[in-house]
Amino acid sequence: MPPRPASVSARSVDDYRDSIEQLLRPLAARVVEYVAVPEASGRQLAEDTRSPIDLPVFRNSAMDGYAVRAESVVVAPVTLPLTGVVAAGAPGRTPLPRGAAVKVMTGAPLPPGADCVIPVEDADAHGDKVTIGRGRHAGEFVREPGTDVRRGELLVAACTTLAPRHIAALAAVGLARVPVFAAVRAAVITTGDELVAAGSALRRGQIYNSNGIALAAALAANGVTVVSVAHSTDDPARFRTLLSAATSAADVVFTSGGVSKGDFEVVKEVLEPLGGEFGSVAMQPGGPQGSTVVDGVPVLSFPGNPVSTMVSFEVLARPILRRLVGLPEVDSYELPLRTAVPRSPAGKRQFLRGKLIRAQSGEPTASTRHPTAVELVSGPGSHLVASMAWADALVDVPAEVSALPAGAIVRVWSL
Repeated sequence: MPPRPASVSARSVDDYRDSIEQLLRPLAARVVEYVAVPEASGRQLAEDTRSPIDLPVFRNSAMDGYAVRAESVVVAPVTLPLTGVVAAGAPGRTPLPRGAAVKVMTGAPLPPGADCVIPVEDADAHGDKVTIGRGRHAGEFVREPGTDVRRGELLVAACTTLAPRHIAALAAVGLARVPVFAAVRAAVITTGDELVAAGSALRRGQIYNSNGIALAAALAANGVTVVSVAHSTDDPARFRTLLSAATSAADVVFTSGGVSKGDFEVVKEVLEPLGGEFGSVAMQPGGPQGSTVVDGVPVLSFPGNPVSTMVSFEVLARPILRRLVGLPEVDSYELPLRTAVPRSPAGKRQFLRGKLIRAQSGEPTASTRHPTAVELVSGPGSHLVASMAWADALVDVPAEVSALPAGAIVRVWSL
């Protein structure tokens, strides 16, 4: 954060988020690397990719049936001699005689001269003859070359985040490798003598370290590659060692804890002499924040309470990271509250945990409809991490609002 006089009030959420965006903007200029198409899902395409071939490659049958010359079935029913069978994958180069039919499978090449396909449902084969029950026009059930995509046409645009449907198209035209932007790499460092790993026995005064696991999961879910997750005690030397390893391996480092005004704020103690800016953002939870550039690598420092850490990520970092890696924006809605907010801190933008309410009906798509309301699932406390598991949204209460009745319209961000 830019230096500010100590007497100045806390920065607004939007102002601080803008400063983080400036800090992370250089990550958009990532190197380009080629990866195998099967490994490219979720990666962001670096260049426009054009089809090297026509697709379909050759004229082929859209149905299991009988390839004929349309002129032979103008008058139906009609019985034609069968000259053979063409399977998918066969060359199919033998010309079709006039007044004859050949059995073809879906995807099989049409023999020269054939210009339509009679579906098996409209035909009755008996021995070496087939009776066609109804007439067809030229082109029916025929896939012409290039009707899907022509050679040289745009197949997938640059900056597309590759989903399975894109992978299918790339593979269908025979591309083995594609250019993608190198992944954004992140390292996570949690701090605090009180934290121990899951599976360990807790002594009095200790808690389990959820922040490292949660931040890593949040980063991965938003298209970022996590290269390391480490934990530091409140010893500055230990934190410096882990920070050095993190900045050498990652494009951005996230820390949790050690940023407030207590006696053991190891992150603040180490990073302030390196130019780190620490202060308050007018939000709850997540007020104490810090940002630093260490050896050219941005370091974003969140407070250590579990909900503060997660809300800080969701509000301050997630939207920016998603834009960097080409993912769609986070869904947001304006919805009525089912639950009143009796009190919101003056001058602070509060982010409460909520659950989206969707319309109920017997239709199978009801669960995917636009939500109709939101209800709160816990209090505002930054330690209430277990209750956050029941939430699927953040309820955004503006800084100038001190209370909200049930039914009030609020901005909601999907988690």
